Amino acid sequence: MTQSMRFFLSIFLATASLASASLLNNASAATAEDLNASSRQALQNLYKATPFAETLSHKAKAVLVFPNIIKAGLVFGGSYGEGELLKGTKVAGYYNSVTGSWGLQAGAQSYGYVVFLMTDKALKYVSETKGWEIGVGPTVVVVDEGISKNLSSSTLKDDAYAFIFDQQGLMAGVSIEGTKISLIKR
Repeated sequence: MTQSMRFFLSIFLATASLASASLLNNASAATAEDLNASSRQALQNLYKATPFAETLSHKAKAVLVFPNIIKAGLVFGGSYGEGELLKGTKVAGYYNSVTGSWGLQAGAQSYGYVVFLMTDKALKYVSETKGWEIGVGPTVVVVDEGISKNLSSSTLKDDAYAFIFDQQGLMAGVSIEGTKISLIKR
């Protein structure tokens, strides 16, 4: 093994250790009460920043809220966070969000995301599958500033709409495609 390969391997292992410790600490710290409070705060912040999201919430069959996702990587990466499924104001279940990736990446970041489930088909898919991989099953549109300006309650045709918010950290961009969302017990 060359000197540069050892250097990159040691950086990768150090990053992976820190990321794993951070993810495990965050994962075990979230109680149902913590998730409820964090989710409600995240929704309030999203509605303040993007008023159309609140309009979507009134038309949605249910809302998946992941207030804090932690992502870290150096060539290989991953993200983890926990959230809840809301039907109206009631919690219908707790879920985790897990992503694995590889490629040109280095750093760590945190963000949150909300998925508005607009159809009975999307809600049924999330509720009845043993894990929903975003990009497979119901159609999800990730809403950014440009898309949100062109959406109206009469143009909503897709199964689900996702908003990513509060991105902080050293990695560029966030994608939720390929994320697996699974029911957990709380």
